[in-house]
Amino acid sequence: MKFRRILVHAQLAGSIGDGVFLVTSAFYFARIVGLSATEIGLGLTVGWAVGSVAGVPLGHLADRRGPRGVAVMLALATAAAVAAFLVVRSFPLFVLATSLYGTAQTGLSAARQALLAALVEPAERTVVRAALQATLNGGLAVGAALGGIALHLDTPAAYLTLFALDALTFLLTAGLLLALPAVPPGPVSPGPRLAVLRDRPYALVTLINAVMLFYMPLLSLVVPLWIATRTSAPSWMVSVLLLVNTGSVLLFQVRVARRIKGLRDASAAVRLAGLVMFAACAVFALSPYGWMFLLVGVVLQVAAEMLLASGSWEISFTLAPDDRQGQYQGFFGTGVAVARMLGPVVLTTLVIGGGPLGWLVTGAVFVAAGAAMAPAVRWALLRTSPEPA
Repeated sequence: MKFRRILVHAQLAGSIGDGVFLVTSAFYFARIVGLSATEIGLGLTVGWAVGSVAGVPLGHLADRRGPRGVAVMLALATAAAVAAFLVVRSFPLFVLATSLYGTAQTGLSAARQALLAALVEPAERTVVRAALQATLNGGLAVGAALGGIALHLDTPAAYLTLFALDALTFLLTAGLLLALPAVPPGPVSPGPRLAVLRDRPYALVTLINAVMLFYMPLLSLVVPLWIATRTSAPSWMVSVLLLVNTGSVLLFQVRVARRIKGLRDASAAVRLAGLVMFAACAVFALSPYGWMFLLVGVVLQVAAEMLLASGSWEISFTLAPDDRQGQYQGFFGTGVAVARMLGPVVLTTLVIGGGPLGWLVTGAVFVAAGAAMAPAVRWALLRTSPEPA
């Protein structure tokens, strides 16, 4: 349908900007803004922390005011935050800009999920979400390639141009979202305004998913550090591993998602994701004995990533009340912010500090979290419908 293509195009535009930001932001903030590494890390952590808190109320706003209008507003706010980075030259203003950026990005994600839930039939939501995720990875790859050009040129003009392009991609995102059908706000249900904050079963499901999302810093931080300090593999292996990950999601994420037909399948997918992630960690632990272990490890890691994504999308949509998808998706999305904030510290401590044993401990945590999802989903169903998990 037409609006699905619009959703995909909007996802592509924003993800290109995100790819640019991910690749160039550290260099930009250090060389153009003039911040120290500590200031950059602290500012980004504060920004995502503020964003994680803002996700639920902004999701609630999408429920009450209509998700399309709120998504457009937050896309514009993201563009404004990126544009602010072009002129910010002090740490306090940097923290304010990153707080706006984290808030807008987290809220935009929640509003988009609510918009998807309103425009797509329940049976198709996970598949459409998978298509958006595949598009996201493609856009990140394009943005990363553009960022690589700026890194190669390494001039103020190159960095400023790319950040300006980042802001423009979110202006384009806002325009595309505006072309979607308007979704009227749902009726006000009885009960507390932010009901998700009192929904303990859904909170447990969200916590389990957040633990599973600790895989996120693996390829961007932990594996590169592991390669540099514990193996003899060349540094360009990092690019190869990222390419395998991105290409796999592009090719197979939708196929994996099509296998998820309900909460039982979704819970099983998350459980299997934990087991496969343990296998990936065990193989990565063997990588000092040969670079082929790195390739096998990343194949297992991306398989687990796709299983987790497909299962968690089905769970988050199905367990959320239809009239409160915005605030529920905003709450569920806080797992990403938590993984971004705590994952690097926890995983570098375990893996880089603990060596092969640290890899196995990390894998065991994924197994435990994956196994806990089905009982948590069953508990959540006790306050909704009797569908088995």
